[in-house]
Amino acid sequence: MKIKSKWLILGGVVVVAGVFAAFGLNHNNAPQHFTAKVEKGEIRDVVEATGMINAVITVQVGSQVSGTISKLYVDFNSRVRKGDIVALIDPALFKGALLQATADLENAKANLVAARANLEKAKASLVQTKADYDRTAGLFKDGILSQQQLDLAKANYDSANATVGGAVANVTQAEAQVCQKEAAVAVAQTNLNYTVIRSPIDGTVVARNVDVGQTVAASLQAPTIFTIAQDLTKMLVYAKTDESDVGNIKVGKPVTFKVDAFPKETFHGVVKQVRMNATTVQNVVTYDTIVEFANPELKLFPGMTAYVTIPVATVQNVLKLPNTALRYKPPMSPEEILALYRQYGIEPPGERKTASDEAVAAERISPSSGAAQNSPRAQRSDSAVVWKLRADNSMEPVKVALGITDHSYTEIAGFVKGELKEGDEMIIRSVMPKSTAPGGPGVRR
Repeated sequence: MKIKSKWLILGGVVVVAGVFAAFGLNHNNAPQHFTAKVEKGEIRDVVEATGMINAVITVQVGSQVSGTISKLYVDFNSRVRKGDIVALIDPALFKGALLQATADLENAKANLVAARANLEKAKASLVQTKADYDRTAGLFKDGILSQQQLDLAKANYDSANATVGGAVANVTQAEAQVCQKEAAVAVAQTNLNYTVIRSPIDGTVVARNVDVGQTVAASLQAPTIFTIAQDLTKMLVYAKTDESDVGNIKVGKPVTFKVDAFPKETFHGVVKQVRMNATTVQNVVTYDTIVEFANPELKLFPGMTAYVTIPVATVQNVLKLPNTALRYKPPMSPEEILALYRQYGIEPPGERKTASDEAVAAERISPSSGAAQNSPRAQRSDSAVVWKLRADNSMEPVKVALGITDHSYTEIAGFVKGELKEGDEMIIRSVMPKSTAPGGPGVRR
């Protein structure tokens, strides 16, 4: 009995081992699939860019004259109003130049007075010589005086007349010199006034580039002493957007952005302008998109880096696929894939799509789609074949029309062949058993 029991136990072990061996062999021959479910929800197509925060108006306050900074009345973050004194350049040299120009003006005025006196003297002499000439002419007619005396009287009269003309010219010259000296005084006074540097706008000092005692030279261009930003409660973001995204950005679009200083806060703005001035860096073309936003609490400072998100299109309550499912390729030979395509009525790639298929795709747009009516970006006409994992572990190809994408999920705009519903398992990766893979390791897709 004991021997019989041992044989029965041994036979049972052999049967169980055979069953496990057969199950393990079949299990090893089948690929292992990783799946993701078809979901229903919202997809937001956005343009992302990086930019810099700037004030709406930024003025660089410089110096019109050269000299040494003697006083600074404001510093970083100082609030100033238009006309406030912000700096003073040592005025000693300019005061001296003004005094010299004023003295030259007084000298010119004195010369003008002397010239006018000489003119009056010349006019008096002219009257005298004219009277002498008239008397000599009368006596000459009566035969009392000779021709020589008449000619001498005529010469004296002509000389006095010329002297008057010269005196008039001297007066004119003296008047011109007075005007010239007055202009020099005005220039000297203006240069002296330029030593007092005033704020041209109401705003906040965001940069100070000089210190007391530093010499500024304005011979070639005006040196920048301060940078003043006007009204930091309203600011701009200069976002660098790629040329491929410019066509989808419209003025007035709402924008959100984040900054490193407040990583948990989202700030809101509006697209104000897309500038046509292109910037090319290493063959990459970008355009400045100007975003306007309010900064009432003065949290954000000029120069901060902003990470901008510009919504382009949004759809809600639509079926969506993970993008990994769109990139999946089954671990089959091309002949097996073509056979499955034909089995489910899908045209192999490269074959011309019939008009009937296009009509079917248009009619089979998901009725539950809640796509935004005012979406600025039209749905794409692309299509793709995705692979659904059926309950019996077999794969079914489904050809879908694609809508917008957020680069993680893509909208199912319609069905060309096949059907998908929320919760269906889509294959995103397959791993082949080691025994069936050439060279030993498993094949992954």
